[in-house]
Amino acid sequence: MNTAVWIAQGLLALAMLAAGGMKLAQSKEQLVASGSMDWTEDFPEPQIKGIGTLEVLAALGLILPALLDIAPVLVGVAAVGVVLLMLGAAATHVRRKEGQMVPVNLVIAAIAVFIAVMRVGPESF
Repeated sequence: MNTAVWIAQGLLALAMLAAGGMKLAQSKEQLVASGSMDWTEDFPEPQIKGIGTLEVLAALGLILPALLDIAPVLVGVAAVGVVLLMLGAAATHVRRKEGQMVPVNLVIAAIAVFIAVMRVGPESF
C-alpha cells in the first residue's frame, strides 16, 4: 500500500507543480488567453500568484518531508491544503457555471484525502 500512496503523492505533486508553475510564470492576461483558466478573469493578479505559490508549496510538501524524513507529518498537512484548494476551485467553477471542471477538482481532492488519511493514519511513516 505504501507504493500506491507514494505514486499518488508523486502524481499529485506533479499536477500541483505544473498548475502552480503556470500561474507563477504567466501573467493574468496570458492565463485568460490560454482558454483553460477563464476563472482568472474574476481574480486580481496578486491573488492568482498567491494560489500558484500555494500549489507549488503543496507540491513540495507532498514529497520533501517524507523523502528527507524531516517532519513527515507535513505530507498529510500538505494534502489537506490541496483538499482546501480544490474545494475553493470547485466553488469558483460552480459560481462561474463551469460545471465541467468541478469533477476534476473533486477527483484531485479525493486523491489528496486518500494521501492525508494514509500518511497520518494507518500507513503513516
